[in-house]
Amino acid sequence: MGFPSNGAASETTKPLKFLIYGRTGWIGGLLGKLCDSQGIHYTYGSGRLENRVSLEADIANIKPTHVFNAAGVTGRPNVDWCESHKVETIRTNVVGTLTLADVCREKGLILINYATGCIFEYDAKHPLGSGIGFKEEDTPNFIGSFYSKTKAMVEELLKNYENVCTLRVRMPISSDLCNPRNFITKITRYEKVVNIPNSMTILDELLPISIEMAKRNLTGIWNFTNPGVVSHNEILEMYRDYIDPNFAWKNFTLEEQAKVIVAPRSNNELDATKLSKEFPEMLPIKESLIKYVFKPNQKTPSA
Repeated sequence: MGFPSNGAASETTKPLKFLIYGRTGWIGGLLGKLCDSQGIHYTYGSGRLENRVSLEADIANIKPTHVFNAAGVTGRPNVDWCESHKVETIRTNVVGTLTLADVCREKGLILINYATGCIFEYDAKHPLGSGIGFKEEDTPNFIGSFYSKTKAMVEELLKNYENVCTLRVRMPISSDLCNPRNFITKITRYEKVVNIPNSMTILDELLPISIEMAKRNLTGIWNFTNPGVVSHNEILEMYRDYIDPNFAWKNFTLEEQAKVIVAPRSNNELDATKLSKEFPEMLPIKESLIKYVFKPNQKTPSA
């Protein structure tokens, strides 16, 4: 194959050229901005993921050094959409992702695949509040939503592709507090929120790390979350302290939440040890929230 062994930086002086899928998506858009800021040449793919010929044409035309997949169906306004659009969900999240991985392998290219960590839920071996997180090699145990079920299926199949770097993103957060996809934006707009500690991904800190992972030609599965967990209430307390001192919210239980959603939601802690060893500068979740999200947006006199 044309890709080096896991973790080996490219020995050639060939300049980086990224092919990115997911132009209209949140992560895909942020990736383009990051490439601009780093002077990395990139092009958004025009092919449909499930259309093999169109993907091959993209690669032939662009001749990328790496491919990024930030395309996928998460559902609008949320994953409940996937429960009533199962074929559409399969077409993109399963058929499309596997087709792209297969084409990349055939062409000797590493694929950085933004996947999900919402394929686990707290259990007897990983109890809530224990600090024992799910590791990369653990088998997914959450299939409560059709979205998560398809993502778990694909992750299992992608293990066989030695050219794929699977990044398990969870409850992504960015400094753009107006973005409706931002976890913070979502929960500040909800009438009521549950209060459960979870692993989460601070995109402002971790997306640049994903670009560095491509440069290092890293592959395999990675828990792509900041170390530790943070609860809904802890985030909303930060929001109140840094952004809006008059902000108030109401909690409700998982049982009460279940009455207003179609599919259950994943709650878990992922063990970020593997990513921390590769990138020791990565901040714990609460520190990252303050540095990358709340401090830059601070509106209160002091927090």
